[in-house]
Amino acid sequence: MADTGELLKELQNEITCSICNVYFCEPVTIGCGHSFCRACLSSSWRDGAPAFTCPECKRVSQDREIPLLNRRLAELTELGKELSSKLMQSTEGQSQCVTHKKPFKLFCEEDQTTLCMTCETPEHGAHKLSPLQEAAHKYRRELQHIRSHVGKHLKEDEQLLVQEERTAMDWYWMIAEQYCQTHFFLMEEECRFLEHLKQGEKASKDRLSQHMQSLQNLMQELQEAGQQANLDLLQDAKKLLGRSKAVLDQRAKPVIPELREYPIPGLIKMLNRFRVDLTLDPRSATSCVTISENLKSAKAEAGWRLETKHPKDYAYHYVFAEQAFYSGSQYWEVDVTQVPQWILGIYTPHLKRKRVRNVNSCPSVFLLQCVKKQEYYYLQTYPGPLDHRMKGSLPRVGVYLEYSSGILGFYNVLQSSLIYKFHSIPFTDRVKPIFSPGPPLPGTKPGPMTVCPVDSHLCSCCHSSQ
Repeated sequence: MADTGELLKELQNEITCSICNVYFCEPVTIGCGHSFCRACLSSSWRDGAPAFTCPECKRVSQDREIPLLNRRLAELTELGKELSSKLMQSTEGQSQCVTHKKPFKLFCEEDQTTLCMTCETPEHGAHKLSPLQEAAHKYRRELQHIRSHVGKHLKEDEQLLVQEERTAMDWYWMIAEQYCQTHFFLMEEECRFLEHLKQGEKASKDRLSQHMQSLQNLMQELQEAGQQANLDLLQDAKKLLGRSKAVLDQRAKPVIPELREYPIPGLIKMLNRFRVDLTLDPRSATSCVTISENLKSAKAEAGWRLETKHPKDYAYHYVFAEQAFYSGSQYWEVDVTQVPQWILGIYTPHLKRKRVRNVNSCPSVFLLQCVKKQEYYYLQTYPGPLDHRMKGSLPRVGVYLEYSSGILGFYNVLQSSLIYKFHSIPFTDRVKPIFSPGPPLPGTKPGPMTVCPVDSHLCSCCHSSQ
């Protein structure tokens, strides 16, 4: 019986349409040898299609019309149906009711159980009963109908999968192309800014060189005039003095240059990938600097009194972050809107003893300081050469630390521009962020210096959005 069942399954596969997944109905066979129901093939071969392909093997068919009925395949289908029905009847005949020892003849729709004629009453007397073969035929039709729908959904999903793969590939290339365009744009921006810096540097050197040449010429004239006879000297003295004054007046008084802003697109967004959540260490608070309860703000108190008017002689008071870093890259932002004078930076106890670029010694702190004098704000670094002025204050400063490379950078968050960057700091020990919300300006009530939350971002329209 098992061999017969296997043979019947093979026969059923041969007489089943691969489109609707049920027995053939008016089967037709196309050029590639595959067969389908006439109605299924007709719905698959749509009118006006540029080519007719086999729904199974996808080979392009030379036929442009639905083939004639394959009578032998139709007869084989009917024979297969008959054999399947007889096999099921013979299988059903071998089953019998355990209670009454009689073959199953009925099916109870309510209880979904098979019954013999004796089981009909009284337990199932009020239930809807159907002949076993009729109930099986009914459910077989329903299952075949569902199977057909499942097959259609499967093919639709296959088509959707192919479409999704094509769409994904299109997006892949579009995104890749967009990144290439962005890289090209950034390279152009970089070249433009660097060229602008070179031109500015060249113009400044040219002006200085011209002035030096004028001074050298004047030196030569003054030397020659000193060797002239008294009469000749007196005749040219007034003119020479006037020319000397004009040359000396051309030399501008040395002034502190203004801090240049060169916005770099996407800079702050890139740095935000390394954003860390800092809190201030309450143990580092003093009578001059207090720390808020949420450990996010530091504020200068009345105990911080200025005993000198010279900024270089100010006494500074620092507080530390609770976190310390031994590796990796970190970035944090500090809101300094309410503190006109402040210091930000890092502290490390030990460094490798070697000369560092931009650093004349090996200090334990690396700082950016803002000092206000009259209407200007001055940004200075320690150690380092930065000493520039600004007309307005910075609302927020970003600090980037890269431990392995020894990089410490300070950024103008609002303008997305670099303020200053230390290179090749030889870290060997922990690094702690440090903060100083002062010294306060005389006669003013200082506000807090606040470590910004990780999800806090600055926009140019409102300066700060928390």
